[in-house]
Amino acid sequence: FSLSPSPRCCGWLRCCGRGEFRPRTVWLGHPEKREQRYPRNVINNQKYNFFTFLPGVLFNQFKYFLNLYFLLLACSQFVPELRLGALYTYWVPLGFVLTVTIIREAVEEIRCYCRDKEVNSQIYSKLTNRGTVKVRSSQIQVGDLIIVEKNQRVPADMIFLRTSEKNGLTGSCFLRTDQLDGETDWKLRLPVACTQRLPTAADLLQIRSYVYGEEPNIDIHNFVGTFTREDSDPPVHESLSIENTLWASTVVASGTIVGVVIYTGKELRSVMNASNPRSKIGLFDLEVNCLTKVLFGALVVVSIVMVALQHFAGRWYLQIFRFLLLFSNIVPISLRVNLDMGKIVYSWMIRRDSKIPGTVVRSSTIPEQLGRISYLLTDKTGTLTQNEMVFRRLHLGTVAYGTDSMDEVQSHVFSTYTQPPQDSSASRGPPQATKVRKTMSIRVHEAVKAIALCHNVTPSYESNGVTDQAEAEQYYEDACRVYQASSPDEVALVQWTESIGLTLVGRDQSSMQLRTPSGQILNFTILQIFPFTYESKRMGIIVRDDSTGEITFYMKGADVAMASIVQYNDWLEEECGNMAREGLRVLVVAKKYLTEEQYQDFETRYIQAKLSVHDRSLKVATVIESLEMEMELLCLTGVEDQLQADVRPTLEMLRNAGMKVWMLTGDKLETATCTAKNAHLVTRNQDIHIFRPVTNRGEAHLELNAFRRKHDCALVISGDSLEVCLKYYEYEFMELACQCPAVVCCRCAPTQKAQIVRLLQQRTRKLTCAVGDGGNDVSMIQEADCGVGVEGKEGKQASLAADFSVTQFKHLGRLLMVHGRNSYKRSAALSQFVIHRSLCISTMQAVFSSVFYFASVALYQGFLIIGYSTVYTMFPVFSLVLDKDVKSEVAMLYPELYKDLLKGRPLSFKTFLIWVLISIYQGSIIMYGALLLFESEFVHIVAISFTSLILTELLMVALTIQTWHWLMIVAELLSLSCYIASLVFLHEFIDVYFITTLSFVWKVTVITLVSCLPLYVLKYLRRRFSPPSYSKLTS
Repeated sequence: FSLSPSPRCCGWLRCCGRGEFRPRTVWLGHPEKREQRYPRNVINNQKYNFFTFLPGVLFNQFKYFLNLYFLLLACSQFVPELRLGALYTYWVPLGFVLTVTIIREAVEEIRCYCRDKEVNSQIYSKLTNRGTVKVRSSQIQVGDLIIVEKNQRVPADMIFLRTSEKNGLTGSCFLRTDQLDGETDWKLRLPVACTQRLPTAADLLQIRSYVYGEEPNIDIHNFVGTFTREDSDPPVHESLSIENTLWASTVVASGTIVGVVIYTGKELRSVMNASNPRSKIGLFDLEVNCLTKVLFGALVVVSIVMVALQHFAGRWYLQIFRFLLLFSNIVPISLRVNLDMGKIVYSWMIRRDSKIPGTVVRSSTIPEQLGRISYLLTDKTGTLTQNEMVFRRLHLGTVAYGTDSMDEVQSHVFSTYTQPPQDSSASRGPPQATKVRKTMSIRVHEAVKAIALCHNVTPSYESNGVTDQAEAEQYYEDACRVYQASSPDEVALVQWTESIGLTLVGRDQSSMQLRTPSGQILNFTILQIFPFTYESKRMGIIVRDDSTGEITFYMKGADVAMASIVQYNDWLEEECGNMAREGLRVLVVAKKYLTEEQYQDFETRYIQAKLSVHDRSLKVATVIESLEMEMELLCLTGVEDQLQADVRPTLEMLRNAGMKVWMLTGDKLETATCTAKNAHLVTRNQDIHIFRPVTNRGEAHLELNAFRRKHDCALVISGDSLEVCLKYYEYEFMELACQCPAVVCCRCAPTQKAQIVRLLQQRTRKLTCAVGDGGNDVSMIQEADCGVGVEGKEGKQASLAADFSVTQFKHLGRLLMVHGRNSYKRSAALSQFVIHRSLCISTMQAVFSSVFYFASVALYQGFLIIGYSTVYTMFPVFSLVLDKDVKSEVAMLYPELYKDLLKGRPLSFKTFLIWVLISIYQGSIIMYGALLLFESEFVHIVAISFTSLILTELLMVALTIQTWHWLMIVAELLSLSCYIASLVFLHEFIDVYFITTLSFVWKVTVITLVSCLPLYVLKYLRRRFSPPSYSKLTS
């Protein structure tokens, strides 16, 4: 137990976030008897609450250098010596930027709140002294007795008290845990024996009993606690383990259950395994932020140079400030607005794309991230696979039956049960053919019978509206039967034998009933059952046929375990390899007849071994192994976990786009390897290196050395071995793993998935994208630079926590190749153009000031300066968000185009410098041209230079566009007409009579041509002699 502070100070400590979790005693049905305060049972995925929203958003905005700079700039205008013009010229743009951001964040937070509310408002039944009452999930408290129906989500961590299932005296239920741990197998859970024996559920409130549980922790696979009933004589004490728990986020797969709540809210195992959502800032935004710092540096340098050229005369420090304000356009305030509005447009386009219906953008701040993903980390169950098992292959050594030839198997089974044993001469045709056919029928029948008997599946019957439960059980009604088992593979095998004609209709602890195609019921007594374990990799069963008294030992398991158990043969290894390469999960089925004496001898030794105190498990295993010799090999079965639609082509496309795909799953090693092959995550010619289990530093060192010698080989590693490697050899392991074409991590805990994402980000400095569908993927999705949730059958937990949510894995291809690529390229073009626009006007201001004796006088005043970056040029520049270099079909067909973006070339220091040089050239040409060509008045300089500047910007947009959209043409014409119309109102800045003269028109035309024509020529030459990669595809 942890040493905990007194209860009074504990509450205070927990308020301050320093409280320690403590063990607890929970009285059944009496939440009011609690000894400490417990958190409310609410799920919360929001980044802010009502009070932190505004401070949080503003902090995140002014964290950017750009916005902080403009805030200081706007504040400086309150100082009279520094004021350059009207206050609105600085405050209006800043206010607009912040308003857009606050509205966008508010919309996202409200959406998030509504999604959480939906989960927190799910209704459950609660047992009270007044009977059952309905409560919302958020109202559930520690100590409540909650009823959970079949297929309902467990709302909080509970201890399992009783079930409606009637399997034996103990009762039990199955749980689907794939939302918690990613495992496809259903888990068997047992109720507390004392409470299961009570006549009715209402009696739970009549007894004095409590559960003592350990303090909340992160471990989903273990639990330590006790159950005590005080009012019986003597008091009943039962130990509680993981088998008695029902963790939140699991789903009840059978029966109706009653449990007592022991953990809620922040103390839930599933919540403790999830990380807090973080505000993600895109790499693109950081790069733009870096460029704005460079521009700010340039601004400071230019200001100091101007004052230096005045020989630091007079109050030069004030002059520096005035120049800083004068040239403040060098750092464009409209940059953030344009980029933020661009993000909204990209999000709208993703939502509106009919090729990826149902896609939702939950975080509209990072669409550009989608365009530069280097590592894709994906879950397996429900993301790559549908978690639906289908029987694909039955292999008998000399013959194999696939899905298209199952009717042959059916006829063999049918003939075995319907034909009386005939003399071979009585049948038509040559006697030899009959003999061969007969032995084939017997072999098929033996194999099918073994599959129908060797499993852990229980059929149960439910009323379907027409037939009630008791009647269905009595007559083995097909329509009412459902199979329950811990593994979906087992259910798939039993469903297949049913489709062939041999149906499992009943089972309890000691017997099993099969129905033949003719309707006859075969009874078998279960003598022993040896369950599947990860160590043995096999399961066995000994049954006695009640009609003949024959005792048979059946066994099925993985080929590695079974190869040494079955009689010698020459085909097992080869066929297992062939089926595994097709991505099938292979099981080897074998049998052995036992005489009554052999079985009695075995049973005596087996019971003796189970009673021994020392090395019990070893002795039991030795006794079982004495039977596992020279078994008759019957068949191989191949079951496929069906992949989601188009998983293979999507993964192929992502690989060709330069991404490395890692599969992180909570499932078993064999299953994960099978899926990796089946999905072509590992290509056919690639070797797979299965990392041997390691437990200490020495073993990890040897295994890493063995792995280092392999080349171009995919890695498969389990979560335990991974933990050991990361503990001792983090750098070496990550270096080797990053060189692999593909990596599969199996048996991964949710927190481990997030840790792998974090390590990849730190080690490679590349962008990661995590894809998942379950609650166990939430922490990985939130940790990755870009999280994509797949809306699966198993609820929406992952898609709610993700930045982007898709309905199918195949939509990821289009999301990245088309939308990601376009968003990144468009934002890069847009940001550089906005920078160019502001640098042009700043260059003109610099030329103007230097010609007029370095005076800190503004060239353009009032509305001209605001209109320049809004009304006159905003629409054409912003229309660049509609530009695209190739059609979306071409981008999907040639994923190599995406690879080009990984180097970050669309926005780099090189492209930035090119645009800076273009801006300086054009700004200088326009200003010097205007100074050369103006006649008498200063107003003419403003008129000529401003008109040329607007025309130059409009022409430059036209030069940059690669694919014209009708809105772009509208934007160009609209801006031009806005400028012409506004000239009438701008008489205080521009001479209206002068602009109607021919002299004005030719001067403006010449200046504009000189500033733009050379760039058009350069663009043509570049396209001709050094075309970009995409132009080769479009031509």
